Order: sequence, then structure tokens, then C-alpha cells
Amino acid sequence: MIVYHGSFMEIRNPDTTHSRKTVDFGQGFYVTPIYDQAKKWSEKFKHRGETAVVSSYQLDESQLKGFNIRSFESYSDEWLQFILECRKGIDVTDYDVVIGGVANDKVFNTVELFFDGLINAQEAISRLRYEHPNLQICFRSQLAIDSCLSFKEARIL
Repeated sequence: MIVYHGSFMEIRNPDTTHSRKTVDFGQGFYVTPIYDQAKKWSEKFKHRGETAVVSSYQLDESQLKGFNIRSFESYSDEWLQFILECRKGIDVTDYDVVIGGVANDKVFNTVELFFDGLINAQEAISRLRYEHPNLQICFRSQLAIDSCLSFKEARIL
């Protein structure tokens, strides 16, 4: 499968150390099989006056089998709690790879209402069940990156 990463620069050798720690699935290297999603991620850099670049990789799915993976099939209470812990920087899990929905703008607004205590988890999940999740894959260990991803090319937008 081909996956994409949106950034301000070409990334031939991805790593886990250049990511912020308090994001959806914790510190790691984020990719998506949805080109338009990676393009959107990269375009936020364009708005800051930087270059927008989408790097692509071959994901060897057969290599994933040996790693500790957490996959969220839909927006759920477990997904919401996991994102809450990761964004607070208190995630203590040892997953090599986390796969699940992106907290895009509409989803992010609902998640923020939950984080701020303005709605409860049940209300948040009720609102999210109508959203079709975009997919993000977070590689949280360098071994998983090195074993599963091979750089293909980068496109400047």
C-alpha cells in the first residue's frame, strides 16, 4: 500500500523524534493512505509561508504482523479516551503502530468540547458516529518505521 506524509520538507528517512508528543496518537511518524488528506496536512505549512511537500512511501503490510498494533475501527469511547491521554501526554502504552480516525476540524471541535468538559463522552461519541473517519497511521517505534516504510518520492505542491 502507498501511504503519504504531509510536511514542509521531503522526508526520506522518517523518525519518531521530530513529532510533537501531545497529538492524537502520541509521538510518532504519521502517514495516511489518503493523498488528499496528506495534501491538506502539508498545505497548512503553505499558509505559514513555507513549502508544502507530500512524501510517499511503500508500506509493507506483511511486516506489520510482528509489531504491537492498536487499531481503532471507528470513533468510539476507547478512541476518544486514547486521544485524550495522548494529547495530555499521559499515554503509557507501548504500541509500535496506532491506526485510526483523524481528529479533523469537525471531529476536533467535538473532541475539544469533551476535553473542556462541556459535553460528556457519550454525547461526543453520539456526535462522532455520523462522521466518516479519515485514516491516519502513527508509527511510534523506529523499528516499525524501518521495517515497514520505504521512501518512494516527494512532491512539492
